[in-house]
Formats: sequence, C-alpha cells, structure tokens
Amino acid sequence: MKLRGILASALIAISPVLAGCTPQADEVEEACADAVEPTLPQRLAFMAGHVEAGIALYRAGESVAGGPHLLHPVSESYAVEREGLDAIGFDPALFEAVSKALEEGRPASEIEPQLAAAQANLAEMRTAAGGEPVGLIRYLMNMIRDEYAVGVSDGAVTDVGEYQDAWGFAMVARQLADDLATPNSEMVRAEINALIAMWPVDAPVPPSDPASIDDVYGQVDAVLTALGSGQDSEG
Repeated sequence: MKLRGILASALIAISPVLAGCTPQADEVEEACADAVEPTLPQRLAFMAGHVEAGIALYRAGESVAGGPHLLHPVSESYAVEREGLDAIGFDPALFEAVSKALEEGRPASEIEPQLAAAQANLAEMRTAAGGEPVGLIRYLMNMIRDEYAVGVSDGAVTDVGEYQDAWGFAMVARQLADDLATPNSEMVRAEINALIAMWPVDAPVPPSDPASIDDVYGQVDAVLTALGSGQDSEG
C-alpha cells in the first residue's frame, strides 16, 4: 500500500497504528502530519468498499479471500473507521453474523438473507450519512488509483487485497452514481460501469492477466471527466 497516497485520501491516517505512522522516517512523519481527517461519509464509503469486496468473494466461493475484507465492520482493529456509524443506523450484529458464518465454513448460499441485510444496512447508512455523491465518487476514484497501483505490478496481481479493495471502491462509486441528479449522470454511470468491467465479472477473483495500471488510470480519468468540473465537494 502506498502510504502517502492512502494518507492523502485520509482514511488510514486517522489511526497511527493502522497507517504505520511512526517517527522512524521523515517521510512518514510528514505524511502523517499533513493527513486530513476523513468525513463520516468518506469513512463509510471506505468500509463499504471492503464489505462489497468481501461479500462478492464469499458468494463466489472465495471465503478465505473474502474474510479479511469483512473484518472492517467487526474487528477492533478497525474501530476508528466505525466512529459515528452507530448514530446513523449501523447494525453490527448483521456483520458479525456474516463473519461467524464465514469462519464456520458455511457457504454463502446458506446465509444469503444476512448478506443482503448487511448490504441494505450499508445503503441505509449511506442515505443517513449524507455527503455529496460527486465528492465521494472523486474520493473513491483516488482510492482506486492508490490501491490498484499496489495491487498490480508487471502485468500480474501482486497484492490480492489491494486489487480487491479497488474493485470494492468502484462498486460503491457505482452505487453513489445512482444518487446523481446531474445532466451527465448517465455518462458517469456508464464510465463507472466500464471501470468495473476491468475486473472479472461479479467478484474480484485475481486473474492471470489483470487490466494494466495505465488502462485503469485512464478509465478513472474518464470517470472524473464525466463528473465534470463542478463544485469540488469533499463528500
């Protein structure tokens, strides 16, 4: 993971333990000092991206790969991400049930109602959290750049988790695009769909020939161009 890029996106930096912010290097110290605390909608979008990736992998029979992503709503290691979510309807029991089923080796088909309920809870929180869809989509596009640059190298998936995170953020961006009420909203949705199509269908199971970083960056730019140069909201 690119420390400076993730800190600029301002999620991991809010926890020195998670971000690796220590006084061991001047560059790390500078990055930690310059980090901007993310908004509640941004933190929710970040968590939702992990959950979307985890649930998709679980449904695809890749429970081992999905497990780490599904820790974000339940693990104490990610408690900082969840600050303030209780006030907008976070139901941790739903996500705990999913994690428990995964640990027990139960197939996703057995708990499909719980998976759907967890995704519905994320959607409900997104509505309650507010935030400008345009700003949040921009935030997620920047996260995709950072994650994909770590996930893919020399034409191969070199960090599975980051590759999958980037897909999850694209999926959340697509959900947010449904809330756009601008003249170019259909174009934005089409460009995000084209971005998602750069991963395998339905779940980010690492392929032998992932899309190149240049191609993904180019499509991210296409999404940002479609969003237009309107008000630069923080989300």
